[in-house]
Amino acid sequence: MSEYKSEIRQSDIDNLEEKVARSNYRKYLKRVVLSKVRGFTDREVSFDFPVTALIGPNGGGKTTILGAAGLIYAEVPPRRFFAKSGKYDSSMKDWSVEYELIDRDINARISVSRVASFKQAKWNRTAVDRQVLIFGVERTVPATERRDLVKAAGGTFVAAAEVALSPEVSAHVAKILGRPIEGYNRLSVDKAGRVTLFAGSTPRGDQYSEFHFGAGEASIIRIVTAIEETEIGSLILIEEIENGLHPVATRRIVEYLIDVAARKSCQVIFTTHSNDALAPLPARAIWAAYSGEVLQGKLDIAALRTITGQIDAKLAIFVEDSFAQLVIEAALRSYGDIEINAIKIHAMGGAAPAMKVNEQHNVDPTSSFPSICLLDGDQASSANAEKSVFVLPGQASPEAHVFAQVYNRLDSVAAKLTVSMQLPTSRQEQVKRVVRERALTNRDKHVIWEQIGEDLDFTAGFIVSTSFLSIWAQEYPDEVRKLVDQFSDLVPKR
Repeated sequence: MSEYKSEIRQSDIDNLEEKVARSNYRKYLKRVVLSKVRGFTDREVSFDFPVTALIGPNGGGKTTILGAAGLIYAEVPPRRFFAKSGKYDSSMKDWSVEYELIDRDINARISVSRVASFKQAKWNRTAVDRQVLIFGVERTVPATERRDLVKAAGGTFVAAAEVALSPEVSAHVAKILGRPIEGYNRLSVDKAGRVTLFAGSTPRGDQYSEFHFGAGEASIIRIVTAIEETEIGSLILIEEIENGLHPVATRRIVEYLIDVAARKSCQVIFTTHSNDALAPLPARAIWAAYSGEVLQGKLDIAALRTITGQIDAKLAIFVEDSFAQLVIEAALRSYGDIEINAIKIHAMGGAAPAMKVNEQHNVDPTSSFPSICLLDGDQASSANAEKSVFVLPGQASPEAHVFAQVYNRLDSVAAKLTVSMQLPTSRQEQVKRVVRERALTNRDKHVIWEQIGEDLDFTAGFIVSTSFLSIWAQEYPDEVRKLVDQFSDLVPKR
């Protein structure tokens, strides 16, 4: 198991988060309050990072939030996301969305408040000027199925104009798709250039039109071309970003969008069902929408399925991060007589989202199984057995605790630790030396497994961490039992 490593540097992520925190934008949507719209009542979504992912089950409200974000801007017609069909949409009465946004053209110093409401059979809004790009799911419809391209399908078709893709567009598309993009043109099907078709060429120079592209390839070229031509500070809305894309390309296009946010001060909001689309993003950039609720944090799709009861389980456990997830997995395996496959454990990207989703899950009358929350030792003050909130061993991070416990018995466990890390026993003295050196030099225990792995001929950090956990569980059975005993009455037994 290897963890995905984004090509976006953490310093770039930090800089973008700080830029939002300081409101250092000419135009930016800071938050929306869904006062009443579809399944939402008084739910707030803040945009704390310029690239925001919206996840959730079908019908959970992702597109509602996406549409609400664009509704206050004049370029977005309300019917694009919130059309009314006569008497059949009477539920739209009194819908309302509140906004806090930055627009230096309106107020150079402070945020601007706006409201969009549905009154007397139409939307009322004081719309704000901002360029908005919308990429709907129709972008991946094959060219052969698009009615607006019928004219281009004939054998005598000649484009009204041909424009070569810029070197910048070609470079970005090539990076996302993982292959060279050379000799590509944008063709105007009509004289006004409102309908376009792309054409490429093979390495031998043979031309071929978008009728012979993959849907994902055409989608990426279209998205990147429009974004590179858009104004600085534009809002970009994308539905189901992963449509037609390989998982690697999905990650790369999100990395591209983060780069666009940095280069052009653009703001991006997209919906997705893909964990690959979430991988490059920080926790504050992800919002889940489900059953009229919203939740900010580094959820993955599997965790969302657990929250919404779409999986068969007997217990859900929500923890802060991926290492805490490994800790509880190791403890449950060592505890014995537990039906491991009936327990779903999810890393939530922090204490706050772990506690919030646990609370929501346990008060949901439709939940068919209980959940608990396990926090790191430094969050012990938040433990509450009545709310099913417990703590992991140690007084700080679980990484620090597990490392310290194994380090305390390093001489006696060195051979087992070496074998567990898939190294020959003859290297146990080297393992001891490396572990002791890292105990002296490490400043952040969250990265110590990767550091030890690098010193041991680039052994994977995951192998190092699971090896330490295995030794910890074997050497400290009392800690394991004390940990699981906190919630043993909820644990499914064999």
